[in-house]
Amino acid sequence: MCLRALCAIAALALVSCSFVPNLAPYRIEIQQGNYVSQEMVSKLKPGMSKDQVRFVMGTPLIMDNFHADRWDYVFRRQRDVSSDLEHRKVTLFFEDGKLKRIEADVASAAAAAQANAPK
Repeated sequence: MCLRALCAIAALALVSCSFVPNLAPYRIEIQQGNYVSQEMVSKLKPGMSKDQVRFVMGTPLIMDNFHADRWDYVFRRQRDVSSDLEHRKVTLFFEDGKLKRIEADVASAAAAAQANAPK
């Protein structure tokens, strides 16, 4: 009798879990690389020194000895509540220790000024 009651309670407990609509496992936010925002990239201007760029952007994720005048910042984040993936890549090129050009999937201040300039 006691065994039947225990089995019935266990079955009822298992069935009741399926009726909870928002019961899901905990998912953490996964962030990889250097966080790169639009504000950070908009502060970059050609002619800045490497130290000034490091102050604005932080230490680059990739610094290659074979390409000492190129810094790569890669950022990837997946939110815990959605499957959306935020991905950004910024590549900075230096010449004689000064920032020469920026390749990014977010707009820099120089690119924005060039786009807004009268033709």
